Amino acid sequence: MLDTDPPFRPVRRADGYPPLEDLGLIGDGDTAALVGLDGSIPWLCLPRFDSEPLVCGLLDQARGGHFTLTADGLLEARQFYEPDTAVLVTELRAPSGLVRITDALALRAGADLSDDAGAGRAELVRSAVVVSGSVRLRAELEPRGGGQARALGSGLEVRALRRPDLRLHLRSNRPLTGLRTEHDLEQGDRLDLVLSWGRIHRHHRFAPETMLRDTAGAWRRWMAKCGYDGPQAALVRRAVITLKLCDDWVNGSLVAAPTSSLPAPIGGVRNWDYRYTWIRDAAYAVFALRRVGFGEEADAFLGWVLDAFEQSRSPRIMYTLLGDAVPEEVQDAELEGYRRSAPVRWGNGAADQRQHDVYGEVLDCADQWLRPGRELQPALWSGLAELAEAAASTWRQPDQGIWEVRSEGRVFTYSAGMCQVALDRAAAIGERLGMPGQIAAWRREAETLRRVILEESWDEKAQCLSEHLDGGGSLDASLLALPLRKVVPAGHPRMAATTAAIAARLSAGDGLLYRYLHESSPDGLPGDEGAFLLCSFWLVDNLILLGERDRAGELYASLCARASPLGLLPEQIDPSTGAFMGNFPQAFSHIGVIASGVNLARSEGS
Repeated sequence: MLDTDPPFRPVRRADGYPPLEDLGLIGDGDTAALVGLDGSIPWLCLPRFDSEPLVCGLLDQARGGHFTLTADGLLEARQFYEPDTAVLVTELRAPSGLVRITDALALRAGADLSDDAGAGRAELVRSAVVVSGSVRLRAELEPRGGGQARALGSGLEVRALRRPDLRLHLRSNRPLTGLRTEHDLEQGDRLDLVLSWGRIHRHHRFAPETMLRDTAGAWRRWMAKCGYDGPQAALVRRAVITLKLCDDWVNGSLVAAPTSSLPAPIGGVRNWDYRYTWIRDAAYAVFALRRVGFGEEADAFLGWVLDAFEQSRSPRIMYTLLGDAVPEEVQDAELEGYRRSAPVRWGNGAADQRQHDVYGEVLDCADQWLRPGRELQPALWSGLAELAEAAASTWRQPDQGIWEVRSEGRVFTYSAGMCQVALDRAAAIGERLGMPGQIAAWRREAETLRRVILEESWDEKAQCLSEHLDGGGSLDASLLALPLRKVVPAGHPRMAATTAAIAARLSAGDGLLYRYLHESSPDGLPGDEGAFLLCSFWLVDNLILLGERDRAGELYASLCARASPLGLLPEQIDPSTGAFMGNFPQAFSHIGVIASGVNLARSEGS
């Protein structure tokens, strides 16, 4: 649970690795880092989210590397964010004293985070001050594959052996004799470290306190736009910042998570690289951010989706942050994986899957982007019209579905539903703007497809809609999204029955839901998985639409209580222990926090 003034607690390890719940996130719109409760940084990709990691001790404690700033004899620690910022504070208690470390990926002075422009300085600031007593601090930078250093200016020029493309410079207010140093400090003493990349900063003024102050100021100016005033307000505000930390500020794209290969479950093989942009994630982020006052970010996402679509001409389900094809999936045999959960993967093999929901995602984004009165260029309309035609002709063809199964394709009800969205939104755009095309035919096909979904996926014996259009009774929590995308009404008797069936049959206990049950919905991969958090937020939204606000509010509160003390959420939860699973932090889960909170707040006046 989010705690802005948390108690100190022991530093935990499992198989030598920190629990995901004990990691904080910092970022600058180009990349992100994870900071452990013990003062270590076990994850940092440079210079961008999807670059090869400089350090990835989170995936191999022995060989992955780390950037550690910690106290000898560490007893206990706590972490919290400076309010309304991504500036992270870690306090470490040692036998003889207390030290406070402040970490941030620095932002330019005066940066406006609403601009679609870079705000990062390409610098990581780690600033430690002894609050009481005396402390011996150990500072160590160990890139993956090893590193070499030589004195240069006020610090060290660092060469990462695996990354000769990076120009790294480590500066400090105290002498650095190498990549590992120890410093004996008394109350009031400081140790400041600044790691720079991209360009050498050795001739720049060394002012870490100013950099931290400027960074906090930029975040607070941006968060002043947040218009949310509803349940769990502190967590919703933190979720907004976390989404921003998953955003590529220049391009407007959004990583599904800033990490790769964090397993779900531990010891399993469901380890994927999430450092790319899924069209559906961007679409859901648009809904969430626009409703809490961040229209510029929503417009940037929408524009990015349309640019990527126009560039590739045939929609992909995911893109790199620059809008290019995602690299082929490869396994990294050198790394043992988080808690020895191999394989570690870079790239994503689902990038070339058939997922028909992408037609609806692109057209829904286009519909939202055009609503403020923007001009629709003929070339873009031509491409959008082609998508509508594709949706009309392919919705009965098998695909891999929203969950990217690696088994033989089926005709997924959710995919057909998003083809209905494609046809509905294309017709709406054409009607509103008087565009040429098969507008009336799309409208008829959209209405027909809505009826087909309610009739053909209905399983009379199970008394619910099925995950496939041929019925069969197997359930998929993605069906909860159909009312949210206005495919079918939440109150339709068959949809209401399906919502009840999902809540009962896909329950993992205490309000958590599985995406599907592997014994009835095989996905081509061994093993089971945890409860998928976004599905439970979708259940909250459906309960609101069904008029069950009290039940929805209770479920929402229980889900929010699962956040870490820093207010961060993973992709999945282990139902038996409550432990975090999967890539972390997961944008989808924070989108759920925001969207369901807004829906609850609005339902109070209905």
